Amino acid sequence: MTRAQHPALPDDSPVDHSAPPAGPSLHVVLTQPGAKLPVYKTDEAAGLDLSACLSDGEILTLAPLERRLVPTGLRLAIPRGFEGQVRPRSGWALKDGVTVLNSPGTIDSDYRGEIAILLINLSAQPVQIRHGDRVAQLVVTPVARVSPIEVTKLDDTDRGAGGFGHTGRS
Repeated sequence: MTRAQHPALPDDSPVDHSAPPAGPSLHVVLTQPGAKLPVYKTDEAAGLDLSACLSDGEILTLAPLERRLVPTGLRLAIPRGFEGQVRPRSGWALKDGVTVLNSPGTIDSDYRGEIAILLINLSAQPVQIRHGDRVAQLVVTPVARVSPIEVTKLDDTDRGAGGFGHTGRS
């Protein structure tokens, strides 16, 4: 569907990028000195950057294939009806092979403990993490709750039980 065919997007109406849409508030407690508030690095970024909160002068070294929890010094109140998804930073993953191990990690709206990021170094070289380094991003997104209902049969679909790789490579 082209812009002209879409009823909500008239041909002559440019997209307004002047102000981000209003959304719910994210209440944040800084639990450690030097902890950084999560921040959107661009006006239209989907994720808030989360930074490492380490002791003065502390450096974490992730050896190849090592995994470690990295503290953020933050406690969050994700709004009810939403979840926080902790995701890798794509540039860091490409450049240094560091990613979030349980990606995306979920922060439930009723969790109030300190946020720590589970990182793994998938490269062949050690990687150093310093205080204030951006280590992950947080995307806050709505959650749909379902009501499980036991049945004896599911409806048929064209895919059926086709699993991993069932459609081939090309």
